[in-house]
Amino acid sequence: MRYDLVIFDNDGVLVDSEPLSNTILAGYLTELGHPTSYEESIRDFMGSAMHRIHELVLERTGRRLPTDFDEVFHGRVFEAFERELRPVAGVTEVLEKLDADGVPYCVASSGSHERIRVGHRTTGLDRWFPAGRVFSAQDVGRGKPAPDLFVHAARARGVAPERCVVVEDSPLGVRAAVAAGMDVYGFTAMTPAEKLTEAGGVSGLFGRMAELPELLR
Repeated sequence: MRYDLVIFDNDGVLVDSEPLSNTILAGYLTELGHPTSYEESIRDFMGSAMHRIHELVLERTGRRLPTDFDEVFHGRVFEAFERELRPVAGVTEVLEKLDADGVPYCVASSGSHERIRVGHRTTGLDRWFPAGRVFSAQDVGRGKPAPDLFVHAARARGVAPERCVVVEDSPLGVRAAVAAGMDVYGFTAMTPAEKLTEAGGVSGLFGRMAELPELLR
């Protein structure tokens, strides 16, 4: 294995949450008077920390989202997770292989710690991600595309950035990984390959989780 630490994004990479959360986000923004389609939500907000949603809406409309926006949105998302969330196809086999090969890994997500915990508990991924392997944008001052989260995760795990590889499915995440000085592999299950390559610096692309272990060798 070429790397001392594999850093996974969460939404869309470990848990198949992007269709659920972006459907809910688009609907809620539209309900609040900011008409947004599912496709626009994916384009503008996939991979974002919550503060970026607030910033973009304010920038575009001059209006702030309600103070309870995050609470209401997450409540709706968590309800949907409990009913429908599944792990990304093939990811449990990848995690089992990393464990068998003794390769350290963690998750670094734009989502809150609560969102990560709910998603992992619902899908059974919590067995692979105890607290010491979970990092959230809540832990740093700036979310993706800033490199802060990935740098923080590497430092906490005691690994130099150049010995880390990031698995991402959003252009924001790719930009953050490159800015952190890490290799990054783009997962194209939901995001067109060209969108990830346009973000710059991807070491490779893959469309099925089963392909990942070979890429990391």
